[in-house]
Amino acid sequence: MEKGNTRDRIVDAADLLFYQHGFEHTSFADIAGAVGISRGNFYYHFKTKDEILTAVIDLRLATTRAMLRDWDEQKWRSSDRIDCFIHILIANQAKIVKYGCPVGSLVSELTKLNHAAQDHANGVFNLFRNWLAVQFVQMGRAGDADALAMHLLAQSQGVATLAVPFMM
Repeated sequence: MEKGNTRDRIVDAADLLFYQHGFEHTSFADIAGAVGISRGNFYYHFKTKDEILTAVIDLRLATTRAMLRDWDEQKWRSSDRIDCFIHILIANQAKIVKYGCPVGSLVSELTKLNHAAQDHANGVFNLFRNWLAVQFVQMGRAGDADALAMHLLAQSQGVATLAVPFMM
């Protein structure tokens, strides 16, 4: 198996496990088992859990950037692009009810742990915030674009948080 392929599989598995079980409760053995590799092969690619965390955050940042870029390339109105953001919650409702928001839950956990990577993880929120603000500017709301973006982000996190107790 190619080195890059194994590394990518490790990062994908870690991303899913961090989402489902949390960063702190996911072990090297959990990730290696999910990928089906030996711990030695695992350590060849990642020496520390923090290295894996950085790779997972980088993956989430790249995925979010690509998604936002795809939405921007569409010939839609800004309001339609904002609808795409809102539909993420709808499309992922079952996962959100079970595990919470993948971005919010990781940032929250890293903050509780006072982990050095919390600002890096928060970068995904910043991507959404900045992108949403641009959409609001394009809708003629330059004066309060950032406040509207923050309001929508806060609502999305509130929906994710409240989905657990009220949708189960």
